[in-house]
Amino acid sequence: FMNLNQSAHGDREHGYIMTRLRLDRKVVVGYWQEDDVKNHIGVWTRAAAAWNDMQNAKIARFGDNMREVAVTEGDKVDAQIKFGLSVNTYGVGDIVKIINEAADSDIDKLVKEYYDTYIMADDCKAGGKFDKNVRYQARMEFALKSFMQSNGLTGFTTTFEDLHGLEQLPGLAAQRLMADGYGFGAEGDWKQAALVRTLKVMGEGLKGGCSFMEDYTYHFNPAGMKVLGAHMLEVCPTIADGKVKLESHQLGIGGKADPARLVFNVASGPAICTSLIDMGNRFRMIVNVVDCVQPDADMPKLPVARAVWVPQPDLKTGAAAWIYAGGAHHTAFSKAITAEYIEDFSAMAGIELVTIDKNTNLTDFKKELKWNEMYYMLAKGL
Repeated sequence: FMNLNQSAHGDREHGYIMTRLRLDRKVVVGYWQEDDVKNHIGVWTRAAAAWNDMQNAKIARFGDNMREVAVTEGDKVDAQIKFGLSVNTYGVGDIVKIINEAADSDIDKLVKEYYDTYIMADDCKAGGKFDKNVRYQARMEFALKSFMQSNGLTGFTTTFEDLHGLEQLPGLAAQRLMADGYGFGAEGDWKQAALVRTLKVMGEGLKGGCSFMEDYTYHFNPAGMKVLGAHMLEVCPTIADGKVKLESHQLGIGGKADPARLVFNVASGPAICTSLIDMGNRFRMIVNVVDCVQPDADMPKLPVARAVWVPQPDLKTGAAAWIYAGGAHHTAFSKAITAEYIEDFSAMAGIELVTIDKNTNLTDFKKELKWNEMYYMLAKGL
């Protein structure tokens, strides 16, 4: 019995070897049939699947990064060395060509799916003011998906500053492609596109969903401080609370026709906001544990998908920590997974991770960031 059940001995020997080799890993302690043990191993397994996916990921950039924005930039060569993913730019004209050549029958099939899946606004229905806008989003969805399938791509970015030849900014099209499992990043943010894809792989089959997201504005009411998360258009319906509505509204940014988009709220409950940034000498993963809540009131003047949450440990501390860490305004938002998944993934990738949660103290957090600077500089020589 002792020879076959000596984890108290063998696991420590194995642990020493891994430590001596400076290999990061996950240690799970307990009886193998305990739910807690199986859950921790399950998290690690999903993180491993996502790490495998990222090493083969291919992200397409349709247009460059948004002008005068630093955080969406990054070293694509270094990213391929570190993560294995490839990031390449394709001309918007490649998509325009497919849009113009798409058969009406293919577009009709997609539009029928819209009718079957969503609550259609009256002016978006056949014969309505925005019927053609909905059909054009269907053309963009068809074109983008066809292009990505034919090129083996797993995610993509767009930018409102490069829409040459397009009649609308991809809204509904981008939302539905995320729902199909593709990564997405707005304004050329390829790092978040890769991260959205990664979180979708981790959460495959789990309840809750994952989406590209942005901290839109802060609500500094002393009675209850909150964050409103949204974007111009591109929030994935997998995080929707109930059935969603398909609408079309004016969008000043981009200077194109009024884009069709899906409009919905997000259910209450735990979630995470995650950001991957390029620090110049390394990549840093930042995760904030948040608690989603219902909006205080309807938001008819914000006709986009939106989420409201309270960052842990609170808005002021969470926002300050995020800014100290250099976190982007774009995030990968998930209600399907927890910070533990991100911790396991970061260990596999060998990258820095900073977590903002209920235990975060700004004084200690700032010290951690400074210590990390020294560690990641010295660790290359160990």
